[in-house]
Amino acid sequence: MGALYCLLSAAGFGLMAVFAKSAYDEGVSVPALLLVRFALAAVLLLAIAASRGALRGLTRRAVLVGLAMGVFGYAVQASFYFSALQHLDASLVALVFYVYPVTVMVASIAVGRERASVRRVAALLVALGGIGLVLAGAATGQFDTVGVLLSLGAAATYTGYIVVGDRVTAGTPPVALAALVCTGATGALLAVDGVRGLPDLGFGAAGWGWLAALVLISTVASVLLFFAGLAKVGPSTAAILSILEPVVTVLSAAAVFGETLTAPQWGGGLLVLAAVVLVQLPARGRVPVVVPGVRSRAPRRPARAGSPGTPAPTMPRAG
Repeated sequence: MGALYCLLSAAGFGLMAVFAKSAYDEGVSVPALLLVRFALAAVLLLAIAASRGALRGLTRRAVLVGLAMGVFGYAVQASFYFSALQHLDASLVALVFYVYPVTVMVASIAVGRERASVRRVAALLVALGGIGLVLAGAATGQFDTVGVLLSLGAAATYTGYIVVGDRVTAGTPPVALAALVCTGATGALLAVDGVRGLPDLGFGAAGWGWLAALVLISTVASVLLFFAGLAKVGPSTAAILSILEPVVTVLSAAAVFGETLTAPQWGGGLLVLAAVVLVQLPARGRVPVVVPGVRSRAPRRPARAGSPGTPAPTMPRAG
């Protein structure tokens, strides 16, 4: 059941891009999508966290950190990601964004939290080669410089979100943290909308239906399923199973929108997934840090001899 929960979670996150692009087709703007998604998710996750008692005993620091991660990490990264979907096919956005597990590894090495190794360097080179093939293979008119930059910006922002968040969220219940982050993101978006004007929410029932699917399936349910699966199978297995996410995005985008990848792009996508597997496989005695959604992290330092291993912290998916 743990493996099934993880696979269902990955599938839910993988459908997110299709739900978003379908909402755009019904007249939903990016600002409207972001505000509705985070506001509704915050309300639902806060209710779930409260019913489970996860909000009890939170320190002021934990609350402020969770809110700040939503303001400076979640809201910014999601804005990049969903804006990129207006410029590129969902499959291309997913594959370019999915390079972030490797960039997290690079950032962890750069700040001295992890050590470089042959396996990690190989993963970086494989990932860069894969992304190069994905972009170079966009010879069918789907290549858009702005879209590529937005996708890379989403990956870069998410990298910082994870590297910083991993240090400051220890001890916070995952569901409570997810609720706080969504709340912070909602506040940030409302502040921006207060300056430029609230987005138009007068779109039709179909648009609201796609937003409901985005919130219920690709946000709340996927986060909760991931936590349930993680508790049963552990972070290493959960992270490997999460590789299903970009596969679901590519296949569902092909089925719904008729998107196709060229042969070089298929090869590049497989290289990106192979690099993620290399990053996910932990060295003996290490536990990878995982995040709902595409959960691949550089492993933590090994526990001291004689001490129990520390469970990896989890942070909400920021797609």
